[in-house]
Amino acid sequence: MVGDALAGGEPHRPDAAGRPGPERLLVALLAFGTVAALWVFREADDNRLTSWSWIFGGASPIRLYAATAAAIALASLAARRPLRRRGGLALFAGACAAAACFWGTPEVIVDAARYFAAAKHLELHGLGDFLAEWGRGVPAWTDLPLLPAVDGLLFRTFGESRIVIQAFTTLLFAGTVLLTHRIGRSLWSDEVGLAAGALLLAMPFLLAQVPALLVDVPTMFFLALAILAAVRAFERGTAGSIALAAAAVALAALSKYSAWLFLSVVPVVGVVQWSRGAPRPLRTGALLALAAGALVAAALFPVRAALPGQAALLLGYQAPGLGRWGESFTSTFLFQIHPFVTAGAALSLWVAVRRRDPRWAIAAWPVLLLLVLQVRRARYAIPALPALALMAAYGLQAIRAREVRHLAVGCAVASSLAVAGIGYLPFLRSTSAMNLKAAGEYLDTIAEERVDVFTLPQPGTEVNPAIAVPMLDLFTGKALFHLDDGIPRPAPPGLETSSLRFTWECERSRRDPAGGEEAAVVVVAGEADPPLPEPVARRLRRYRPARTFAVDEGVFRYRTLVTVYRADAPAVQARRDGP
Repeated sequence: MVGDALAGGEPHRPDAAGRPGPERLLVALLAFGTVAALWVFREADDNRLTSWSWIFGGASPIRLYAATAAAIALASLAARRPLRRRGGLALFAGACAAAACFWGTPEVIVDAARYFAAAKHLELHGLGDFLAEWGRGVPAWTDLPLLPAVDGLLFRTFGESRIVIQAFTTLLFAGTVLLTHRIGRSLWSDEVGLAAGALLLAMPFLLAQVPALLVDVPTMFFLALAILAAVRAFERGTAGSIALAAAAVALAALSKYSAWLFLSVVPVVGVVQWSRGAPRPLRTGALLALAAGALVAAALFPVRAALPGQAALLLGYQAPGLGRWGESFTSTFLFQIHPFVTAGAALSLWVAVRRRDPRWAIAAWPVLLLLVLQVRRARYAIPALPALALMAAYGLQAIRAREVRHLAVGCAVASSLAVAGIGYLPFLRSTSAMNLKAAGEYLDTIAEERVDVFTLPQPGTEVNPAIAVPMLDLFTGKALFHLDDGIPRPAPPGLETSSLRFTWECERSRRDPAGGEEAAVVVVAGEADPPLPEPVARRLRRYRPARTFAVDEGVFRYRTLVTVYRADAPAVQARRDGP
């Protein structure tokens, strides 16, 4: 029984007929029952992007149950031959493959618009101008310049293509899986490390975030790198290990302001390693702090003028906003992350106390910060997810039967991948953001090199409709010009405290009120066949609709239904793409 294994009994073996023991059968049934229970209680998921109540809605669960059962059956077979040699390489390849399945999804989160606009500025004008204009011509909002600069350099080197950024973030995600494996191996054992790395694939919400042009996944990578480098620096105390750790900490600190909070784990690493007999921990810690601080200060010096305004936004807007924009821990830790991961993380405290193991504090610290500070937005928790996976893998060590541990990990990963494929992936492809992706790809097939864009007002939503212009620009190589003169776009009430306030304050797109005679025209609206304001109707007198993209998931208030117009010679038969 699982209870016997938890109590420290001998690992159970199959009977003479080779049939699985009761522990393995119980784990498989629990894994299937977990998915079934989540579907039944899906209305309790209040995630604002991929709630189970949306991705599964009122549809029959038959496909979900069948896929889950098949995934668990495969996991049961795989658990008999656990990864050993080259396990890290297999995890890396698996992570790349899982994330690549989401490359065809659109940019659903509008924050991507400001990161793309910043990266494009660097692509067009170079790094020097990018740094000089940060906070002026390049709106800084509450972002740090490192990752937009990296994206811009990638555009400048490989061309302005979304797949370039998707490949980059996918490699960072797979790299995080490897780093999590290495952290677990350094702190405990190779088995714990492999399980922790694998459990990052048991988080469907995280998989859906990997291809997005956001900074959360890269921040997660750099934070994991900083933790591993700090562990090794305190273990060795050499100049080289300290220098590498300082660089890793600086990269994490320059990725996102919230990473500064999570980097408080570095002193925890020092205390834990000191308790385990690390050489000269005070010297190592002091040198690490000084070197990392110097690197961060040097990197931020060119953009220092923008920092006071960002600090005011963080303290007066972002921090109080966490209480208004959040999602429940029930949603994040049961629906968006497999419950086996959460259960293992909770069990890890009992294992650590029983073993009197201070190393647990290193893995637990980022997660405890989320809980104590009540950070309830799932996307803000992404940098701490490797720590959660480490806690879960360590907690599963309470199960004495190795094959049962492997099966628990395999079932969590396999059923999560099934949920992601059956629910998350088709839902994201059904959102109205898909219209911008499809329209951009269509624009690349037409002869016109210039595209004039009108964004119509959408009453009832807090999003500035003009944010659709950079989102469309991400998917096309054509020159876009935003034409909005004469179209009223009143700001919604309560904008000062809205999580979407940046869409009104960070707008930056090319404008040319005259319009181009040989241009195609795009109209982005929140409804099908909307009434056209007079300036738009006047501009379209010689045009007719060539293609309409009208996919609509029926969930989000802000929608982007797109119609592409072309000059009426020759006549073009309009076609509607979408339901």
